[in-house]
Amino acid sequence: MDLFEDGVAPAGNSPEFTVSELAGAVKRMIEGEFGLVRVRGEVGRVSRPASGHLYFALKDDRASLDAVAWKGQVSRMQVRPEEGMEVVATGRMTTFPGQSKYQLIVEDVAPAGVGALMAMLERRRVALAAEGLFDVARKQPIPYLPQVIGVVTSPSGAVIRDILHRLRDRFPRHVLIWPVAVQGQACAPEVAAAIRGFNAIAPGGPMPRPDVIIVARGGGSLEDLWGFNEEIVVRAAAASAIPLISAVGHETDTTLIDFAADLRAPTPTAAAELAVPVRLDLLAGLDARAARLSGAVARGVALRRQRLAGLARAMPRPEALLGGPRQRLDLWSGRLGGALGRATARKAAGFAARAGLIRPELLAGAIRRRQDRLTALGRGIDAALDRRVERTRTLSQALAGRLAPALANLIATAARRVAEGHQRLAALDARLQAAPVRRLALLADRLDRLDRLRQTLGPTETLKRGFVIVRVDGTVVTTRAAALQGGDLQLQFHDGRMDIRSAPRKPKGTIPTAQGNLL
Repeated sequence: MDLFEDGVAPAGNSPEFTVSELAGAVKRMIEGEFGLVRVRGEVGRVSRPASGHLYFALKDDRASLDAVAWKGQVSRMQVRPEEGMEVVATGRMTTFPGQSKYQLIVEDVAPAGVGALMAMLERRRVALAAEGLFDVARKQPIPYLPQVIGVVTSPSGAVIRDILHRLRDRFPRHVLIWPVAVQGQACAPEVAAAIRGFNAIAPGGPMPRPDVIIVARGGGSLEDLWGFNEEIVVRAAAASAIPLISAVGHETDTTLIDFAADLRAPTPTAAAELAVPVRLDLLAGLDARAARLSGAVARGVALRRQRLAGLARAMPRPEALLGGPRQRLDLWSGRLGGALGRATARKAAGFAARAGLIRPELLAGAIRRRQDRLTALGRGIDAALDRRVERTRTLSQALAGRLAPALANLIATAARRVAEGHQRLAALDARLQAAPVRRLALLADRLDRLDRLRQTLGPTETLKRGFVIVRVDGTVVTTRAAALQGGDLQLQFHDGRMDIRSAPRKPKGTIPTAQGNLL
C-alpha cells in the first residue's frame, strides 16, 4: 500500500461537479431522452391543494411514478384521474432537483379503455344510490300541462331546435333556455348551476318560475357524456324542487342524471313529448266530451218528460179531487149564519151576568187597597234613602281622614324633588362656570402647538437647517434656468442676506464670474 503526504489521496483525472450541475445534467438527459411519453398505470393517492394543481401517482405491481398536472391542464381534462382508476397519461418526463426525484408532467389523461370508465361509473352509482338519491319514493310527478318549461342545454345545437319544434307541434308553451356547455370540463358545473338557478327563481316574480325542467343533450361517446355522470350534477338533479326530465343521449345511452331525475326520456324529442300533451288530441277529447254531455242532457230531459207524462196519467181528474171539499164548503156555509147568532147570544148573557156583580163599593175598596200599598212602599223608599245617605256620609268621612296624610306625603315628596333639582342645578352651574375655562385652556394649548409647528416649518427654521432662499430682483426663483436668465441674485441665509451681482456677458469660451456682497 502506498502512503501519500498528509494521508490524502490524489484527485485523479475525474471531473468535479457541483450538486446543481449534476442535477441539471440529469434533468437534461431525462428530458432529452423522454420528450413526450404515454404511460399506463393505476392512479394512486390523488391530491389537489388550494393552488389548483393536481398531484397523483401512477403505479403497477412493481413500480410507482409521481405525476403532476398544472392548473391550466387540469381545467382542460375531459376525465380527471381518481384513485384506483386505470388511465393512460400523456406528458413529459422531468426531474425535481429540490427532492432528487423524477416525475411526469401530465398534459392529458384518458381512461385505459371503456372498462375502466364503466367500473368507475358503477362505483359512483352504487355510492350515490346508497345515499338514497335514486329512490323512487322521492321522485315527483311531472305536471300534466306546465305553463313554463325550463330547458338546460346548448343554445347552438340541434337539440334545442328539436325540442322547440316538437313543443310547437304538440302544445306551444313558454320556454326558458339556460345555455350551458354540454361537453368538456365546464359541462358539470354549468349544468348544476343551471338546475340550482331555475330552482332559485321566486314564484310570482318578474321572471316566471318553470313548472318542469328538461336537461337535454344529443348522443355521443361515453367520454362526451361524462359531464352528466359527475356527482355535482347528480346531487343538483336530486335536490331540485321542480320536477326534472333527463334527456341525455340516445335511447341506449345511460348517465347517472337519468337515475336522479324524476323522469327519463330516451331522446330530447321524447322529453318534449313527455312534458306536454297533444293540443289537437285535447281539443278532440273536449269536443267528444261536449257531445256526450249534450246527448246525456237531451236523454235526461226526454226521460223525465216521459216519467212526468206517466205520473200525470195515473193522477185523478181535478173535478174528482175538488167535489168532496166543495160539498163540505156548501154545508158549512149554510150552518154559519145560525151558529154566529147563537154565539152572540151566549156572549151577551155572559156580559149581563158580570155587569150585575160590578158595584161602586167594590171599586172604592180596590182604590183604598191600592193607596195603602203605595203608602207602605213610600215609607220603605224613605228608609232606604236615609240608610244610603248615612253610608255615603260615613264613606266620605273615612276618605277625608285618609286624604290629609296622603296630601302631606305628596307635599313632602314635591319638596324633596325640588331640593334635588336645586342640587342638580347647582352642579350644572358649577360645570357651566368651569367649562369656558377648560375650553380656553385647551384652545390655548392647541394654539401653542400650532405656533410651534409654524415656527418649525417656517422659513427661519428651514434656513437654520442649511437651506437658502434665492431671489432675482426680489422674486423667489426655484430653477437654475430662472436664475441664469435673471439679473442680480439675492441669497438669504438664517443670519443675513448676500447679494451677487451678475457680470456682463462675455464671448464663448470665457467663464462668467460673480461678485457678492454680504449684508
